[in-house]
Amino acid sequence: MRYAKTDANQTEIVEALRAADCFVQSLANVGKGCPDLLVGRDMRWFTFEVKDGSKPPSARKLTRDEQTWHDRARLFAPVHIVESVEQALAIVLGKGE
Repeated sequence: MRYAKTDANQTEIVEALRAADCFVQSLANVGKGCPDLLVGRDMRWFTFEVKDGSKPPSARKLTRDEQTWHDRARLFAPVHIVESVEQALAIVLGKGE
């Protein structure tokens, strides 16, 4: 089994989403550019790539595998890059992106 390193803010984001009645499944161990989280709420699905907003922009860039996955997936549905609890909640509650 592959153990992925997750961003420092991922646990906080997951906890906030679950507190907002979201279904949250970590996909971090899938690898190969797959987004970090699958989130469900109100009969809708979201994919989230979590980046730590406290890091410099260069440390928040998508990896080559992530960029490839995002480029292919956007033909079907958006992949949201979230850096904070506020961003994640705004997306699932329909107040952002």
